[in-house]
Amino acid sequence: MATERTDQRREAGQRTRDGLLAAAVDLLAQRGQEGVTLREITDHAGANVSAVSYHFGSLKTLCDSAIEHALEQYLDAQINAVASLDATSSIEDLAAAFTRPMMRALAAGGQDLAVIRTVARVGIDPPEGWDRLAAKFQQSRRDVVRQLSANLPGVGEQELDFRIRCAAGLLNWLALAPIGAELAAEPPEQIERWLVPVLAGAFRGSPNIG
Repeated sequence: MATERTDQRREAGQRTRDGLLAAAVDLLAQRGQEGVTLREITDHAGANVSAVSYHFGSLKTLCDSAIEHALEQYLDAQINAVASLDATSSIEDLAAAFTRPMMRALAAGGQDLAVIRTVARVGIDPPEGWDRLAAKFQQSRRDVVRQLSANLPGVGEQELDFRIRCAAGLLNWLALAPIGAELAAEPPEQIERWLVPVLAGAFRGSPNIG
């Protein structure tokens, strides 16, 4: 019986922690780290202020954890999508894989879109501690460079890396700009039809190459 009560308390604690993270991501997506207060997050999560101290220690640690959680979700989804490609995949295939987390978030809305918008905000204005995920960023970029190199053998790695950064910046802007909300109102097929060629163009660069 005591073990069962302990398990229930542990599960309740995990739900509270997860709820605080989700609330933080929602609010960070709207206003960024400087515009979020402790009371807003706890009210949004339906939790007590003391729960933040118990689970995270401080508002800053909670926000840092929420940002890291969002980045990991996004990068894992992007890495997995690009990893599904093979040597015969085209630049359009790569563009579709690279932007798939964004397209899914625009179509789904809610917490998925909040994750993407949080990622976009920190991509434009990186917070302290960004280097904690440096290895995962490098893996994502390395995988994309490998796919691009197969399609664009005449382009050097430094230039390919630049194009990838530009494509990522375009997605960050799109997540926060009014046009992103307009795109989110479209059916998933339309989102893909409009967005993938734009990313493919950023990857391809000059129409005379590849």
